[in-house]
Amino acid sequence: MIQYLTDIWENLISVWRTMGIIDYIDILLLAYLIYKGIKIVKETRAVQLVKGIVVIVVLFFVVNQLQLKAMGVIMETFINVGIVAILIVFQPELRRILERVGRTKVKGIALGFDNRNDSTNTDVVNCIEAVCSACEQLSQTATGALIVFERETKLGEQIDTGTILNAVPSTEMIGNIFFPNTPLHDGAMIIRDSKIYAAGCFLPKPQKEELISKALGSRHRAAIGMSEVSDSVVIIVSEETGTISIAENGSLTRFYTKDTLRKLLTERLIPEKPEGKKRDKKKKKIKKNAPAENNDKGATE
Repeated sequence: MIQYLTDIWENLISVWRTMGIIDYIDILLLAYLIYKGIKIVKETRAVQLVKGIVVIVVLFFVVNQLQLKAMGVIMETFINVGIVAILIVFQPELRRILERVGRTKVKGIALGFDNRNDSTNTDVVNCIEAVCSACEQLSQTATGALIVFERETKLGEQIDTGTILNAVPSTEMIGNIFFPNTPLHDGAMIIRDSKIYAAGCFLPKPQKEELISKALGSRHRAAIGMSEVSDSVVIIVSEETGTISIAENGSLTRFYTKDTLRKLLTERLIPEKPEGKKRDKKKKKIKKNAPAENNDKGATE
């Protein structure tokens, strides 16, 4: 055993001595990809898949080292068939993982605007204000509502289940859509490009529905499910309590007011540009220096 460990250590030393810069870059890149992969599958059923694969790989290594022929044949057959079985059984999880990988390249881009100008930003601001005002009124009357802001991930499948409106959002229109017993009140309203694109849409069920509190109704569950499979921001107004909640990235936050809702939507849907951040820093420096200059002028005068 000691000799075996010594041989492994000597092999590692010899490999380390022959490594170049490209090899180190290769290892760092592999480590980064593994780290990102763990973050993506975290808190999903795919974690169990990864654990199972690790166990099988370790078992396969042990079987080969001990030269167990019967177990070796079984393991080889299992691995050959298991790859196809994994793709079939875990197809929903693999799809969600690929979707998350696809939308991690751009962070904070909302409503389909990659290159915004002042007019489009104004449209988004007006849309946010209309939604916040409507949610405040709906909350006061305990009228249920479900509003989805589409971002990078397109929601064509959900839009097809509803009615296309493509209307400019207003407090009155949103209130009319979710007014009890109207044809579209029981589904979700989807906002695309700062317009009410569709209403009466059905949203997917959450991945871990059994773990969600039973106190939450169908709207909250649908909102969580929608946020699990997309990067959308989903607003829920409870028809029992009038509480305003937000579902994002599979998690739910509650008890929003009009002001806090406006702040969150502005941060998510109108990300600050790097140039703007630099200007803000310069303004802060000027403000800090301004009182001292004024005081000096006042002293001289």
